[in-house]
Amino acid sequence: MKIQGLMAAVSLAALAATGCTTEQAYQDPGLLVELPPAPAETPAPSPEVAADPMAIDTSTEWGAFLSDFLDSYFPINPNFAIYQGRHEFDGRLPDWSPSGLKLAADQRKQAIEAAEALDDAALSDTDTYERSYLIHVLQGELFWLEEADFPHRNPDFYVGALDPNVYIARPYADAETRMKAFITYAKNVPAAAAQIEANLKLPLPETYLKYGQAAFGGFADYYSGDAKAAFAEVTDEALQAEFDAAAAAATTAMQHLSDHIGSVPATQDGFALGAEKFSDMVRLTEAVDVPLAELKAIGQADLKRNQDALTSACTVYAPGLSLGDCMKKMGANKPAVGPVEEAREQLPELRAFIVENDIVTIPGTEQALVEESPPYNRQNSAYIDIPGPYETGLPSVYYISPPDPSWDEATRAAYIPGKMDLLGTSVHEVWPGHFLNFLHSNRSESVLGKLFVGYAFAEGWAHYTEEMMYDAGLHDGDPETHVGQLSNALLRDCRYLSAIGLHAEGMTVEESYDLFRNECYQDAGNALQQAARGTYDPAYLNYTMGKLMIRKLRDDWTAKHFPDDPRAGWKAFHDEFLSYGGPPIPLVRQQMMEEAEAKAVF
Repeated sequence: MKIQGLMAAVSLAALAATGCTTEQAYQDPGLLVELPPAPAETPAPSPEVAADPMAIDTSTEWGAFLSDFLDSYFPINPNFAIYQGRHEFDGRLPDWSPSGLKLAADQRKQAIEAAEALDDAALSDTDTYERSYLIHVLQGELFWLEEADFPHRNPDFYVGALDPNVYIARPYADAETRMKAFITYAKNVPAAAAQIEANLKLPLPETYLKYGQAAFGGFADYYSGDAKAAFAEVTDEALQAEFDAAAAAATTAMQHLSDHIGSVPATQDGFALGAEKFSDMVRLTEAVDVPLAELKAIGQADLKRNQDALTSACTVYAPGLSLGDCMKKMGANKPAVGPVEEAREQLPELRAFIVENDIVTIPGTEQALVEESPPYNRQNSAYIDIPGPYETGLPSVYYISPPDPSWDEATRAAYIPGKMDLLGTSVHEVWPGHFLNFLHSNRSESVLGKLFVGYAFAEGWAHYTEEMMYDAGLHDGDPETHVGQLSNALLRDCRYLSAIGLHAEGMTVEESYDLFRNECYQDAGNALQQAARGTYDPAYLNYTMGKLMIRKLRDDWTAKHFPDDPRAGWKAFHDEFLSYGGPPIPLVRQQMMEEAEAKAVF
């Protein structure tokens, strides 16, 4: 899964946080950046959003620095700000021109330099930790902008920033206000599409091309289709006419972009980062400084662990069947009501289990809805859209994707998850996975913890909860439930090994597909999607990498604080871990274990 459009470090799409048109200067004690003018036609925020829950104590040196940093960061990264709930930026898109991309990189470099230059004596221990947190976030964002050069190589860099779902599905204001925001957005799409067209270097790898055309072409259909239908209740005829004109122009621009990237035949390769850049990726984005050979061995060991567990579970659940056929048996138990309705029915059960077994605190009363994913965003089987910390009391939406209609009937049928496979996804996305993670992070004492929830933290936590819930007694050890949990674990193991193989060892997409099919027993549709995703999302090893670091930290922390009964310490561990928001996990380990340095421990 992916978390849709939430924070700059969770998905590569969300990392499309780049510069804007530069006209007026802004200066603070260490940052010098050019900021754009205030946008025209900005809808007024709703009363629920007007109050600022993110107040920073600017009387301290760190607080003043952080406040100034965010004042410069949000205008340069308006898509990020909007998804956090800063609706004064509604309708705006980043500036992806050469000057805009340079500004985005320069602002981050200047912020790192200024943070490092702060007087250590004036910083508390918490301030020093937060400075390290921010520097790691910005180093990771710079990796994607410059070293990986994704603005010029990878359509995924742009897709999240272009996603208008916040105006459609998040009820932060009345329909007319959100419609006006969408119109402003649509009017900005043609310029953005032209910048993307100028940036992306053709030919694209085949997997990039398919993804880019599905996304850009999907947007083109969406603007005048589902987006138009979403505002049908608005009775202002002039506004509807303005919408139609803006949507038509945006549709034309996106379709032209989709056609453009397909105007040159795609290549079979060209997607790999290379071993050096891949190692830099895990070090700079997740503070994991581990030799590549050791990192691969960790993944291979976890694959073996889960294959052995599957063998044991299948001996009970499907005696006499191969592991592949055992997985097929689990997958054949399809939800009679369909996956969307089945997931809706699963969520209350999962929440009740968490409460009854005292697994983790559930703060707040927010709810997660379940819907079918929109056509432009079906590259993954499921994902969740969660309101940011500037929003108040809004629901999240857990999206489930239908099969690709271009697949044959058997592949489409196999793609629909079995009940217990889907249960693992519902754990991952909602209870107690991503949704609960963000209930905590949105209430973190750290402003950075609210805003910057990293990829390995978010996906590692969500993946960790799948196995943790089974170990805590979900369905009382039912072997079908265990097979479903292991199906998800093996999927992530093959992501881990495919990421390394595809980007550092010359693995082909076909070889990655075979790995998913033969070693992780995935259906053909998922294997096709996941092998392709590994080319444009090289960081998807973070699911297993994050999970393993969290599980090791839990075992070490509970052994230290609850030596007589480590299981009794799970809730305390989960609550403290989630309180940090979402920094690189080695930083959390350093704080929780009171260690001298931040390091990755598996």
